[in-house]
Amino acid sequence: MHRFSSFIIMYKPIFNQRKALRFRQFSRKRYALFACLGRVVTIGVLSVSTLHAAAVTTTKSFSVAGGSAINTPDDQTDKEATLDDVEVTGSRAPLALRQAARMVTVLSREDIQAAPVQSINDLLKLAVGVDVRQRGPIGAQTDVSIRGGTQEQITILLNGINICDPQTGHNTFDFPCDISDIERIEVLEGPAGRIYGTSSLVGAINIVTREGRGLKEEGRRIKFEGRVEGGSFGYLSGAGRISLTTHHSPLNSQLSTNYARSDGYSRAKSGALNADYEGFKAFYQGNYSPLTTDHSPLTIHWYAGLSTKGFGSNTFYSAKFDEQYERTTKLNTALQGEITTGKLHFRPAIYWNRSYDRFELIRGSEEKVPFNYHRSDVFGINLNSWFDWLLGRTALGAEFRNEDIVSTNLGEPLNDPFSHYKVGLNRTNLSFHLEHNILLKRFTLSAGFIATWSTCQELKAKSQKLRIYPGIDASYRISDNWKVYASYNSSLRMPSFTELYYSVGGHKADKYLKPEELHAVEGGIKYFSPIVTARVSIFHHHGRNMIDWIMDTTDPDAVWQSVNHTKINTTGFEVSSNCQLSTVNCQLSYCYMNQQKDEQPNIQSQYALEYLRHKLTASLRWHLCPTLDLTVNYRWQDRMGSYTDINGNVCDYHPYSVIDVRIDWNQEHYSIYLQGNNLTGHRYVDYGNVPQPGCWITGGLKMIL
Repeated sequence: MHRFSSFIIMYKPIFNQRKALRFRQFSRKRYALFACLGRVVTIGVLSVSTLHAAAVTTTKSFSVAGGSAINTPDDQTDKEATLDDVEVTGSRAPLALRQAARMVTVLSREDIQAAPVQSINDLLKLAVGVDVRQRGPIGAQTDVSIRGGTQEQITILLNGINICDPQTGHNTFDFPCDISDIERIEVLEGPAGRIYGTSSLVGAINIVTREGRGLKEEGRRIKFEGRVEGGSFGYLSGAGRISLTTHHSPLNSQLSTNYARSDGYSRAKSGALNADYEGFKAFYQGNYSPLTTDHSPLTIHWYAGLSTKGFGSNTFYSAKFDEQYERTTKLNTALQGEITTGKLHFRPAIYWNRSYDRFELIRGSEEKVPFNYHRSDVFGINLNSWFDWLLGRTALGAEFRNEDIVSTNLGEPLNDPFSHYKVGLNRTNLSFHLEHNILLKRFTLSAGFIATWSTCQELKAKSQKLRIYPGIDASYRISDNWKVYASYNSSLRMPSFTELYYSVGGHKADKYLKPEELHAVEGGIKYFSPIVTARVSIFHHHGRNMIDWIMDTTDPDAVWQSVNHTKINTTGFEVSSNCQLSTVNCQLSYCYMNQQKDEQPNIQSQYALEYLRHKLTASLRWHLCPTLDLTVNYRWQDRMGSYTDINGNVCDYHPYSVIDVRIDWNQEHYSIYLQGNNLTGHRYVDYGNVPQPGCWITGGLKMIL
């Protein structure tokens, strides 16, 4: 029995309004009783004898748009936009789920823990609208796109901070955090310029990390988590995570490290390994949140991370060389604050990211072919603010982002060359956003725009102007179980430094490329109940000046050239459903897309027209007994496009299916698991000339102390 005395929370309900409470969901959390009420509760003196160790705790919110927490509404059962009583929004201003006009797909911590994967990149394969193309497992190098776009056309965020690499999208997914650090992954499909800024042409992915606030509720000051695993192809990995806090301190910290290596699954003609991998990660984060019973007027979050890895690139960049190698190092830092002054809410942030990249066309033989060296720096400051007034909720803010690179071959000649770096480029992107939300009982209208301006050196010969990209989202709750929504959004993307200047090794870039632009419409309907959640959506994208690398297959001396495609139209639909029973969770999703473009004969596209026409995903999680869980994932996909093999033949991609299985034996302080990836052993191809491994078996042990 526990006793709560004189515990007061901000909001008082309307006592003369009588309404029956319907418990639609009940998670296994100590605060679940109060969270499922869907409102903040005022408690005087309460004795609880029916709930064991029940405690009230404030919900945590880390909006992808940088908003702050607000209370979740009643009748809330939408797992795609909330999980474990955490609010997620798809707008600049935080909105309750009942009011949200745009859908956000979420991979929860429960999904992450049960998934048979070795990396964060593998987790995204579970999202039906996301295309994950890897050069090998363990996240060695991964290109991720959304709804038929390319890896350059999405924004990747870490706790709401843009960590995209302006050099190339190939290296964006070098995360400094371990998979054990992840609280959830949020995916927003479609243009999101007014929400996430430039580069979010076809969508955005936000990685939200765990914080150590739960330790205080558990009555603990320190918590350690460890993991060791190994398996096929010489795979070995070890990770550790420690969380620190004190009962009477507003500070808490977390530190994690990870090391992984593998011999790889293939060899070059010489017999040398060409798909091996070795990497190390270290990630520290902390936060300051005063111990108050009311919303704190000031909270601060910060993180710093390091990721370094080297891997055999096989034949990815050139089919003629099968011993390519690449080494990358990334540093990520950010400081974020949240300030409340009366009705005004401010969320400022400052961040700095540095990336090193060394590419070897012939591994270890710089005397034969010079290595490519790149160093990029990104510094940014942004501010998002919002306030409520008579006509609704308004958000406004701005961002300053400076992108700089020094390189052996990307950019203009440096005035003072140093080390390997002879050329470089610098540009500054400025953006301003304004959004207003009209919030009625069942109807929400969210409209706004982003205005952008860039000091692109490659555009000096052209007129520089302020570009404005509007967007509008609307949703209407037909009933407690049905919602319809529609949206129009637009965005842009500046060319990467590689697209502008990479003119070596059979490539010829155009430094006068225009920014890409995309306009999209989407509509859908959603059903949610305590057992079943389902959604159907239809979308159409109209892209202008889309950038890609193309080659004339009839010319024996042809090289890959970066060009602006005139127009690409993408039309598709998504269907998804989730069924939650007492011990079984089933998910089934399907996405269909069709792209149209005025193609020229004998022209091969490297990225833009290589999209997934069909993708089907299915997942079964079965709680077999109190200590045993089984997860089975199935994925079938059919890719459009073609590639040229090492003999010069043009080959089409073929459809394939993959089955992954994981079984966990769970105890209070440890768990043992065994998983198998690609159990059918099919050597499928995501990229031409880079076949993926066959069956991959791993096992591991996790400990919590």
